Amino acid sequence: MAVNRFVLNGISYHGHGAIKEIPGLIKARGFKKAFVASDPDLVKFGVTANVTNLLDEAGIPYTVYSDIKPNPTIENIQHGVEAFKESGADMMITIGGGSSMDTGKGIGIIVNNPEFADVRSLEGVAPTKKRTVFTIAVPTTGGTGAESTINYVVTDVEKKRKFVCVDPNDIPDIAVVDPDMMASMPKGLTASTGMDSLTHAIEGYTTAAAWELSDVLNLESIQLIGKNLRKAVANDPDGREGMALAQYVTAMAYSNVGLGIAHSMAHTLGAVYDTPHGVACAMMLPIVMEFNAEYTGEKFKAIAEALGVDTAGMDQAAYRKAAVDAVRQLSVDVGIPTKLDKLKEEDLDFLAESAAADACEPGNPRRASIDEFKDMFRKLM
Repeated sequence: MAVNRFVLNGISYHGHGAIKEIPGLIKARGFKKAFVASDPDLVKFGVTANVTNLLDEAGIPYTVYSDIKPNPTIENIQHGVEAFKESGADMMITIGGGSSMDTGKGIGIIVNNPEFADVRSLEGVAPTKKRTVFTIAVPTTGGTGAESTINYVVTDVEKKRKFVCVDPNDIPDIAVVDPDMMASMPKGLTASTGMDSLTHAIEGYTTAAAWELSDVLNLESIQLIGKNLRKAVANDPDGREGMALAQYVTAMAYSNVGLGIAHSMAHTLGAVYDTPHGVACAMMLPIVMEFNAEYTGEKFKAIAEALGVDTAGMDQAAYRKAAVDAVRQLSVDVGIPTKLDKLKEEDLDFLAESAAADACEPGNPRRASIDEFKDMFRKLM
């Protein structure tokens, strides 16, 4: 058996009311001031205040940084680095979905590794020498799992592309996964981030680097999502709690074994059309599953069963189709569109070439040619 590395959070807290642990975690470590990175909508609608009110009560000073875009840019991170330095903070709390956490990861890494201030040099396997700023990550979406990953994604506006940074030094020190922080998420965001999580789990389960430990985690996550995503979209507290756990569990796995071309193509759609990442993943996932089916052994049988399909009596072709159909149905049930109106034939060359060059592409179980990428994108037209 090959040597497989697995990087995990040092500590995580789970359950309703988990955020109440945060002030004690900060004080116990002797930190003096927090830099709170959270997106502007969360600040506006009082979600960020659920945490900052606790800091106020505990007498812990903080600065809020909210210059965070849905697809974080190089400039966002560079501005954040300057804001962190000016704040006098000695630790960070990231509150939000992947956008806030990815911005925070970039900020924390560059503050402690200033030689990467251009941000672009962090692309790929980032050769940083020092850990990020001490970070407590608080997710507010049931999707990205960025609180337990070693990855972050940055948009290069100038070059119309997204790039992935992979760095064990960026994993948050503590994750606080409190489903109550997800209760104000609108239906559309609950649906799209949940489908992003399902894409992580299915791609992580079928990726070239998958192995027994990651498989156990990803299969459990698929099952949790199948049981809970529809309920979470209906704002059922149990559904929210199930999705909070599902995103964390699959993120532990995919962070270590990688993803595939549903993510490569979703990154490209996000960079070119600003398509929300979870929506792009949800649209691409069944298309890519069909493309990969013959390269996945019996894994689609387990995926179908995890999503509640009775596969008794099905042959390989039938259970593979059943797995794809179950994913497609879940996506439709939670209101994800199946077509992308912005997509144009004249953009396909650039989209296909960008997807082929994406950092997630090598993990796919089947190689795709440029023409095959274009054919898959066309299915969204």
